[in-house]
Amino acid sequence: MASTALPETMRRIHFTGPGGPEVIAVEIAPLPQPGPDQVLIEVVAAGVNRPDVMQRAGLYPPPPGATEIPGLEVAGRVASLGNGVGGLSVGDEVCALVISGGYAEFAVAEAAHCLPRPKAVSLTDAGGLPETFFTVYSNVVQRGRLAAGESFLVHGGSSGIGATAIQIAKHVGARVFATAGSAEKCRFCEELGADAAIDYKQSDFAEEVKRLTEGRGVDVILDMIGASYLARNLKSLAPDGRLVMIALMGGYKVDGLNITPIMRNRLTFTGSTLRPRPKADKAAIAEGLRRDIWPALEAGRIRTVTHATFPLEQARDAHALMESSAHLGKILLTTGR
Repeated sequence: MASTALPETMRRIHFTGPGGPEVIAVEIAPLPQPGPDQVLIEVVAAGVNRPDVMQRAGLYPPPPGATEIPGLEVAGRVASLGNGVGGLSVGDEVCALVISGGYAEFAVAEAAHCLPRPKAVSLTDAGGLPETFFTVYSNVVQRGRLAAGESFLVHGGSSGIGATAIQIAKHVGARVFATAGSAEKCRFCEELGADAAIDYKQSDFAEEVKRLTEGRGVDVILDMIGASYLARNLKSLAPDGRLVMIALMGGYKVDGLNITPIMRNRLTFTGSTLRPRPKADKAAIAEGLRRDIWPALEAGRIRTVTHATFPLEQARDAHALMESSAHLGKILLTTGR
């Protein structure tokens, strides 16, 4: 194993039990050690995501064998290499998708799930790249098969996922629509490249989609809401359209759903979760991002959007902001390293 001189301990976040932000605490713990094909990353920044909030509430435990430390994405410097790692060196600046463990000064990541920091993105801002970019690319481009000339709708366009989805869809060459909950958030979506943004508090998004597409509907929808939006999502799809679901903020059960539109319009209804997917799947997503999206990030044609950064010790405030839904873009924790 190659490594630099490292401290024996680190600061990390842990939850004292299920509950609100008040259960978040900082503790001192030994450094984790990378195994074969893994790297240890000295974390500069970690993204805050809704699954972290769910884990804190006791609703989304880490997979068996994973650390209880929350955090699904990090950016920083490679601190040591596990056996068998090639293509990375100690000191390299990377961002990485991690199965857990991001809210700490050091985190272990699979080497195949690391990507180089894009030159146009600061190392801090890169902490908000992996979770959203892996999620959007795998679900919109790979699973949703969005293609140039098609139309796309993303719900929650002002969130980290939404901001990424708008830009990747535009990069693909699609016509892009987004929903958001205020005039300010709608302007934000349009500044990122959305052709139109719909204030879902002021109008029915399904009716607006039909109006904006002259009755045709959109080809792909990326949805984080779930049950409460399902009927209107199906109504918003064009023939041969694809609905891709990645979260269930609006529930997971639908009573009395008429499935006739799925059959009549040849719709595809699919979805995925990222965290439990096999390592090889995530490595394939990373390679797709490296090939298709990273050059645009390097050139500044796709950008990161950071709403706020908090020191690790202020993780409670970061979670409170996430739960308020008042943010535009990503929320990050920084370690000061």
